[in-house]
Amino acid sequence: MDCTAGTCLFPLHRCKTIHLVRHAQGIHNVEGDKNYKAYLNPEYFDAHLTPLGWEQVDNLRKHVHSSGLINKIDLVIASPLMRTLQTAVGVFGGEGYSGDKTDVVPLMVANAGNSFHAAISSLNCPPIVAGELCREHLGVHPCDRRRSVSEYQFLFPAVDFSLIDSDEDVWWKDDVRETKEELAARGLKFMNWLWTRKEKEIAIVTHSGFLFHTLTAFGNDCHPSVKKEISKHFANCELRSMVIVDRSMLGSEESTTNYPGKIPSGLDKPSDAVDEIVEKQGV
Repeated sequence: MDCTAGTCLFPLHRCKTIHLVRHAQGIHNVEGDKNYKAYLNPEYFDAHLTPLGWEQVDNLRKHVHSSGLINKIDLVIASPLMRTLQTAVGVFGGEGYSGDKTDVVPLMVANAGNSFHAAISSLNCPPIVAGELCREHLGVHPCDRRRSVSEYQFLFPAVDFSLIDSDEDVWWKDDVRETKEELAARGLKFMNWLWTRKEKEIAIVTHSGFLFHTLTAFGNDCHPSVKKEISKHFANCELRSMVIVDRSMLGSEESTTNYPGKIPSGLDKPSDAVDEIVEKQGV
């Protein structure tokens, strides 16, 4: 039986749970909704969240805590742009940063990205890592161009930027737009890269275009309704939980819950083995 027949079965250690999040409302979303040409405006370079966007962050944060999801997440991966970093630390970060504990580095300093938001603590929260592979559609649109890593490190001191090779943004080009096919290929590369991580439950804070073109490549062997659940466009600050499966041995982890049995060893011929003997002997 294969998956097209309905239910699928996979070893647990070949699966990861991912919680996909589109960033909250950014200033470019507001202006772009009025006029698409606003996305070409340099004024919206590395767009930050709007006040409404921060409200969306607060509401998702409440959901993540009330549902108990915050206690399950091993790692948060965020696209290295202002709006995704703000969303990631706002939703998954610690409580407000008081500064009383001088040895605790904040996830975000106060007013980062013109947010008028208090600093956010790095206490009692999953690690947050920035990664280039889950960035938005690259090129031409200034809102999708990132700042230097050194600038982000000042604004988000406890976020890990070690996965990013270049301080300056060498991926974004002002005259070349990444094709949809290239974006989808980058998304698949990101999904495969997740198998290099030991974490089993990962939140990913990224962008509408990245999510849509990446997820469209999945679910083709599912019922059309399931395919739609996977690939439909994300709203601002929407979260969807999914499971990815390693069918091709991309990962190398062994199960932590399987048990070999036969300890201590003993005779254990199964009763249905008799059926096989009867069939062979023609009894």
